[in-house]
Amino acid sequence: MIKNKTSSYGIGYVKVKNINNRPNQFIISTPDAEYFQSYDSVIAMRTENKIYLDENYWDYSTTTGKYRNIFLNENKKLTETKIKNNTYLLVDLNN
Repeated sequence: MIKNKTSSYGIGYVKVKNINNRPNQFIISTPDAEYFQSYDSVIAMRTENKIYLDENYWDYSTTTGKYRNIFLNENKKLTETKIKNNTYLLVDLNN
């Protein structure tokens, strides 16, 4: 879990912001990737070349889906299509 703060660790910055001012929905930006975290679970990771979705939590609830859609800028049907054609990869982002 990534806490809600901005820090410098010498190799770059970590910036955390809430989606639509919701207290448990975060976009975390690092030098290498951008993450969507819902409560204590990382749902998605976007790198320069690829999007990864957590295999267990990407479609956990309606609320998670709503904010995942905002993060990806698409609806669930398009996300499912991209999973099926391997545009998005399902991986374990939480262990």
